[in-house]
Amino acid sequence: MVPHLVAALRFRPAAARLAAAARFGQAAARLTAAVPLAAARLAASARLAGVAAAMLLIPALPAPAHAQERTPEAFMAAIQGPQPSPGPNDLGALTLEELLERFGVPGVSIAVIHDHAIHWAQGYGVADEETGAPVDTATLFQAASISKPVAAMAVLRAVQDGVFGLDDDINGILTSWTLDRGEFAGDGPVTPRMLTSHTSGLGDGFGFPGYNPAAPLPTALQILEGHEHSNVGVVFMERPPMSLMEYSGGGVTVMQQALSDALGRPFADILQDHVLGPIGMEHSTFQQPLSPELDRNAARAHSREGEAMGPRWHVYPELAAAGLWTTPSDLARFAIEVQRSARGESNRVLFRTTVQEMLSPVGVGDYAVGFSIAKRGQGWYFSHGGSNWGFQAMLMAHRAKGYGLAIMTNGAQGGPLIGELSRRIQMAYGWDSMAEPAPRGYRPPVARTEIQLPEETLGDYVGVYELAPGATLTITLEGGRLHGQPSGQEPLPLYPEAPDRFFLRAVDAQMAFTRDPGGAVTGLVLTQGTLQQNARKTR
Repeated sequence: MVPHLVAALRFRPAAARLAAAARFGQAAARLTAAVPLAAARLAASARLAGVAAAMLLIPALPAPAHAQERTPEAFMAAIQGPQPSPGPNDLGALTLEELLERFGVPGVSIAVIHDHAIHWAQGYGVADEETGAPVDTATLFQAASISKPVAAMAVLRAVQDGVFGLDDDINGILTSWTLDRGEFAGDGPVTPRMLTSHTSGLGDGFGFPGYNPAAPLPTALQILEGHEHSNVGVVFMERPPMSLMEYSGGGVTVMQQALSDALGRPFADILQDHVLGPIGMEHSTFQQPLSPELDRNAARAHSREGEAMGPRWHVYPELAAAGLWTTPSDLARFAIEVQRSARGESNRVLFRTTVQEMLSPVGVGDYAVGFSIAKRGQGWYFSHGGSNWGFQAMLMAHRAKGYGLAIMTNGAQGGPLIGELSRRIQMAYGWDSMAEPAPRGYRPPVARTEIQLPEETLGDYVGVYELAPGATLTITLEGGRLHGQPSGQEPLPLYPEAPDRFFLRAVDAQMAFTRDPGGAVTGLVLTQGTLQQNARKTR
């Protein structure tokens, strides 16, 4: 059930359009234009209802009941199929199955957050090209760097419990190792806040390639020291703390060791008891290497060509930086806990005041404690990506609203696939990440003159046009005039101003039809004020 799918598929007069555009901006530009579509009016329609009702120049038509009850299955189908607009590199023209083939990704698993809950989750493709085992919602994937914000929550739990302070000197927390600050020793301490936000001045300059399960594995201490068993260099200070942000997996590994020292327990056990267990992440573990029992439903790493690469996966003793095995549903549960804690609705791990540290940039760079924080369109989002040997993943959620996504793949080319699926989800659900700033001021509509066209020309435009997943505009010819009818509503007359361009008198909206090189009508561009949407002709 999607309770706020209201005011869907409704032509708006100019005055109401201005009120709507002020809240939708680019989301409407990409998704709605003259017709506020169900997919693009999810969150804002309810807020606009009172404003729009007072400003309507003609009566608004009621939203169809089915638009208010759009099911998770309907959203899934819309995301799996071709999109109304081609999008970047024409990827919108492909089905999800074709996207997997295009990028050589054997499998993908998705979870979508809506109203602070998992709206749907689904696996596609295979977990292992050699066995053909299918991906399901319980299939484990390597989260890679998404491990960092999960680990950061455990750090904040220790802070909340009074074990150490977020701004304490890390060398006062470590007992098994000391961070050599070298020439920057006089520039102030390195702290947990800095290590978890990549502002510590540590400049290890490397990612973590992982280890063959058959190879000798270094401990976290040996990694920090550059031991011969480690396949990366030593961790070192490159600049004064809080001078710049530089992504540092080595710094996160320092924090891993400090947390274990402070609590006197293995890191994986701390995370299980303080984060994974309380949140209910039942298909998640920091156990490295993965046990044979858990490996039975774990995805295999695959190359850029979608092929097996020897070992099923690499091992990551850098647990806090790259060691989490999990599912998109469990990552969604983690993000939901952050969202609900920030609203004061849950404190299974962190209190409302403490979780704000995960959502507020520290002042240098764009990281908070654990998460990257960014303005996308008109919304603020917390997110983190992940890239391990043969795995790619993404977790993103809104800071204040109840939506988000988690996507995990078992292919080295999973990045562009994740990008396209993320775009489809944001468009289908009408996220404010697609929005531009509200337009300022009022501009009267342009005066337009109707011309006469023969019925033969008008007949070319008759058909059904898909504006967005689940939303169509039907063009009919009656009495020598075209009419446009959004899904489930009354038709409105269209007036020609050029052989391929029409306008509406009731609202400030226009349509321009497009043709292929052979002259066949292929779609239309729908415009209302600054808002614009492409639609393809489906029949």
